[in-house]
Amino acid sequence: MNCGDRFVQTLQKLGYPKASKLDGQDFDWLFETTDARPFLDWICGNITKQNVMSEEKLQAFNDLKESGKAILDEKALDELMKTIKPDSSKATNMEEVAIEKLEEELQALKKLKVLHVQRRNKLQMMASANVHTCLKFKDKEDEEAKALKKTLSDLQVTSNKLNLELQTVIEGIQKLISFYSLQEKDSATSMPIFLFQVLLDKYLSCEEESTGALTLFTKEHFFEGFSRCIEGSENDFQLVHLDGNAGDDPALEDKCKEMMRLQLAYISAKHRLIQAKAKKESLMLGLQWVNDNAAALKDMGVHKDKLKLRITSLKEESSQIENRIATINRDTLPPLVRESAQLLNMPIVKGDYDVQIARHNLYLSRQDVVCDHLMKQKASFELLQLGYELELRKQRNVNQQLEMIIQDLKASAEELEARLAAMSDDALLVSVKPRTNIDSKDKATHGLFQLLDGDNTQKLFRTYSGLETVALKLSQDIRTAKDQLAVSEQEQSLLLSKLEANMRALQDFMYPNGNELMLSTMEVSSNFEHLQSYLDSLNKILLEILENLKVKRKILTTSKADKLEKELYVYFFHNEELLRTVVKSLESQAEAHSST
Repeated sequence: MNCGDRFVQTLQKLGYPKASKLDGQDFDWLFETTDARPFLDWICGNITKQNVMSEEKLQAFNDLKESGKAILDEKALDELMKTIKPDSSKATNMEEVAIEKLEEELQALKKLKVLHVQRRNKLQMMASANVHTCLKFKDKEDEEAKALKKTLSDLQVTSNKLNLELQTVIEGIQKLISFYSLQEKDSATSMPIFLFQVLLDKYLSCEEESTGALTLFTKEHFFEGFSRCIEGSENDFQLVHLDGNAGDDPALEDKCKEMMRLQLAYISAKHRLIQAKAKKESLMLGLQWVNDNAAALKDMGVHKDKLKLRITSLKEESSQIENRIATINRDTLPPLVRESAQLLNMPIVKGDYDVQIARHNLYLSRQDVVCDHLMKQKASFELLQLGYELELRKQRNVNQQLEMIIQDLKASAEELEARLAAMSDDALLVSVKPRTNIDSKDKATHGLFQLLDGDNTQKLFRTYSGLETVALKLSQDIRTAKDQLAVSEQEQSLLLSKLEANMRALQDFMYPNGNELMLSTMEVSSNFEHLQSYLDSLNKILLEILENLKVKRKILTTSKADKLEKELYVYFFHNEELLRTVVKSLESQAEAHSST
């Protein structure tokens, strides 16, 4: 609870009339000062209604002030009491009392006063402590009441949600049960939901009627040997040999006999016709020959020898012709006549087979009608079967899902029972005496302590205060981590902003004219030009130095004095002692040369 709220509650306890209109947050600033806070804490913890003056005394004091009379303080009152002289009557009475007895009573009264003062102070301290404890408990009670009220509201909301969900589940289950419940036959308003609920009496009766009609149709329009005729091979349509072997078919046998008679009549008639034609031709040829040879007969007597020879030759030729005619009549003519006779049955056989083909086509058309009807009936049955199979598969899936839901509900019910059994444990119940140590049976709290502390070792005693300190430490670590994360995010955002600004500046610098990339600036190009000029001048100087070196080398090779001068300069810079010795030797040589 805030300090301002405590101050307002203290004013309410003291009976201040406008305390209900005050706000505790307006008085929090009074407790921020270090000087006034102890005094205000003492007031909030120790002041009661007994320390408040009544309105009557306050009115009397105000009246005394308004009267203009002097108001003395405690010291002035003590001095005034000392100046007051006792009356003579009282003095005489006091002299009668024993001084020692009065002194003893005075000492006893002083001791009693000290004892009462100590007791009063002790009681005041106890009362202030009790008031402070009551305020603490009142604050805790308010906090617990708020937490309990919030918990109750949360539980109420959760309970309402759970009730709504259970109600929806119940409605769904009722709807599902209504889906799967059998429909009454008499109820006209009930509509089937699933295919297995549809009654198939009318459909089956219609199918039976159509099957019966189809059976009657097949019996009326198909003969007994229809299946054998339809299922026959292509050999059924070959030409029938009219040799009298018709098998078991009497109609075909009569046809064969009739055709054989016609063939025999045709053969005999054809044979006679050929013979008649041959005789006619021979007679015509003989007459023509006679007409042609009539003039030669008149001269028969003149040429008898020639005529005899001619007659003998003609007889020989006629015998040969007769032999040939006999061979033709015996060998060639009969098979030809028989073949021509066999060709007589072709139109008849063709007509017979045309009739059979027409009948067969009629049977095939009727069979197509029957097959179409059977295919439609089979398709309807297969469609119905497919619908039943699909519905069965869906119902199996629904059954599996419902079984899984039942198993989940059973598992959740078992978990709920285990939680209720764990919550009903005596170790978790609120005891009258507060516990400092965590019970060894309270595994959840021990697990929470291990989780927060990070110490997995088994300990004999763990306290709630230690759990609170670990939790506070963890919360402090979380806050510090959050602060560090916020600081790092701010630093990262600052770095990103700087990097973006530098990137924009670099982009503006590299692309001054829009999309054209500038590879070099004027300053850099001018510096490069200066450097290039410096390099050119340096190159020239180096060439001059090289030429000077070549010249000097030539001079040194030609002049000994210059070479000696160079060596002296080298000695001067590198070896002074050697220079001294060389100079001394040269001076001595010069002196010797001058003396000579």
